Order: sequence, then C-alpha cells, then structure tokens
Amino acid sequence: MAASPSPAGETGTCIMAWADTLAAHTEQPGMLTRTYLTEAHHGAAAQLARWMEEAGMQVRRDAAGNVIGRYEGLEPGAPALLTGSHFDTVRDAGRYDGNLGVLLPIACVGAWHRQGKRFPFAVEVVGFAEEEGVRFKATLLGSRAIAGTFDSKVLDNLDDEGRSMRDVMRAAGFEPDRLPAAAHPRAQVLGFIEVHIEQGPVLLNEGLPLGVVTAISGASRFLVDLEGLAGHAGTVPMDMRRDAAMAAAEIGLYIERRCGGTPGLVGTVGQFNVPNGATNVVPGRAQFSIDIRAGDDAVRQAAVADVLAEIERVCARRQVRAQVRKTHEAASVPCAPWLQQQWADAIARQGLPVRHLPSGAGHDAMAIAAIADVAMLFVRCGNGGISHHPTETMSADDAELAARVFSDFVEHFARPH
Repeated sequence: MAASPSPAGETGTCIMAWADTLAAHTEQPGMLTRTYLTEAHHGAAAQLARWMEEAGMQVRRDAAGNVIGRYEGLEPGAPALLTGSHFDTVRDAGRYDGNLGVLLPIACVGAWHRQGKRFPFAVEVVGFAEEEGVRFKATLLGSRAIAGTFDSKVLDNLDDEGRSMRDVMRAAGFEPDRLPAAAHPRAQVLGFIEVHIEQGPVLLNEGLPLGVVTAISGASRFLVDLEGLAGHAGTVPMDMRRDAAMAAAEIGLYIERRCGGTPGLVGTVGQFNVPNGATNVVPGRAQFSIDIRAGDDAVRQAAVADVLAEIERVCARRQVRAQVRKTHEAASVPCAPWLQQQWADAIARQGLPVRHLPSGAGHDAMAIAAIADVAMLFVRCGNGGISHHPTETMSADDAELAARVFSDFVEHFARPH
C-alpha cells in the first residue's frame, strides 16, 4: 500500500502512487476493468475505505455501494461540502478517469487531519460506486442514489451472465429496498465539487494545467436506418442510383459542417454500417449513429432540428427512406457561477491563469445537481488528451497543483449571501 502523503510537495506523487495501487484491483489481468459489484470493485472499495480512515474520516458504505468518508466540521453534524467521483471503470480503462476525483480529496483531508485543521462545515468524500454503466447498461447509479433519483426499474437489468442488478446487489450484501435511505437531504449539502481529468486535449494544447468547467453538455443521440435500392455496381447508372450509403455519408458530412462552426457544439457519427455490403453492389441499406452535444441546450436543440431536416431533404432527393430513432436525451447541467468563481479564485491564488471550458462528457455532478449546486475542476490530460484507454495519463506535478487548488478552495469556501 502506498504511504500516506506528507505535507507540501509530495501530495501529487502520493496521488499518482495511489492511482497505481488502485489499478491493481481489476477483473482482467493486464488491463484495468472494474465494473459494478465485482470482486475487483469490492477490493477497490475496501482500499478506498482504508485510505479514508487513515486520513481521519469516518467511513461508511450506503445501499448503492458508495464509499463515503466524512471529515467532521467544528460542530458535529454540520452540513457538508460534498466532493468525489467514481471508482468503477470502462473496459481496458485508464487509471485516472473518476479515480483522481476520489484520491485527491482523500490526500487533502489527510493533510488537514495531520494539521488539526477543521472547518465550520463537514467535508464528505464520495467514491461513487457506479458511473460508467458498463455492467448493467445503466449509468450514474451511485450518484443517483445519493441524489434520490435512482430509477428502481434498472434493478431488473441483466449483466452479460444473465444476473439481475437486484440479485447481484443482494449477493453483495446491499439491500435494494434500502436505496431511498442513501439520498442526502438537501439541507445537509452545501454544494458539490468534482475534480476530474479533462478527457480531452484543450488544456494540453493551451499549456494549462487546470480549468474551470462551465457546464456539463447535454446530449441527443439517434440511430438512423436508411433504405434505398441495391443494384449492380457496374450496370446501374450514377443518376439512377438510390444509394443508402452515400445518403448516409452526405448526412454525416452535413453534421460535421453544422456542428463545426459553433463553440461548445459537437456532432459525431460514431457508428457507420452497410449491412451485407459488397464491393460490387450499390448499397441498399445503411445504418449510422448521431451524437450531438452542447453546454447550451438551445444550441444543441437547434442543431438537432437542422440535422433532422437535412436527413429529410437528402433522403427525398436521393429517393431513400429514413427511419430515425432517438436513443438518448439528456439536458445540460450548468455549473453554479458562485462555485465557478471560487474555483477561479483558488486557481488565481496559485498564480495560474484561469481557463473556463465546458465538459463534453457526462459526470456524477450531473446527478448530484438534483440536490445541490455543482462545479468541477478539470486537470490536464497528457498524451493528446486520450481517456477511457490505458494510455490515459497525467503528471504528478498537475496532481500537486490540483490538490493545492482544491485545498485552497475548501479553506476559503463560503456560501453566497
């Protein structure tokens, strides 16, 4: 087990060492995979609980399996400033996504504990048990439980072995009927702050270690099935073709153009398939996905409307039929301006420039926003900003800077008047 952090200068090194130690809790040797309520997941939870206890926190696990460490305030029972992130992973993951946001606050609390420092409020560090949705195809389970928005219908979801979430929870000692008790009362939550790697290249490309998140982007996703008319590649003239793949390609290029000129708006065709395609056949069918995101819901919805209208125009001109199915819709979650300002002030007090940027990925803060104002601090990724991949990386120096900013934030934290 990695040693507890010493005062100034070694916190970043400790956080990185802890991330390495936590990565050993994996379902698949040679790669990091840690999904909800597997043996690797239980092992990681126990490790986090030990580090929390060593840092001076009272530790508990709730009915969803969240690991919660409470660092009491000057008065026992005071409302808490919540922080944390998730400790489950995608398959063949990197070791900092989610995990950083749990390990960094534990290290900072440990430093306060050694100094005998307490605040007029409690600090609760939450290791959210599930965010990625890998095992049961349902996301944000841990944070939804704490927010009181857990959808009990997902308890019937099955994993790849045919086991229901309900049965797996019970086998692990967690009673699904007790999930409502995991919800935090609004009056006991002062706010929620999450430290997270950026999962993108913006900070890296601008040479900045940290950034203040303005909003977590909303997302609209669709699956599109186009049906044209298959034909021989050599005998059907170009002007007589009803080529489903070329219709899909034209729509994809329109999405790229439409989303390319608006800051904060992104559009992606991540899946593109020509069923039963052959080199010498004009494609009669094509299937593709659409993912459109923006921090501003009005911007996203306007882009979605334009893309859906373009699908109709392209298909009418090419004599191709389109079936469009919406698969996901999530509103954006703005970060509270008063919390953003306190992040910015903490960064500035470290002599660093302040960069504001949106998050295109989802985070636990999205769920916690149902009960409290939220804000996030992004930490620079290395290696081109790659995330959700074993080559995901960050530096000990950036971890150290982020820990200083986090500590400064908490030490100066104040509710708005």
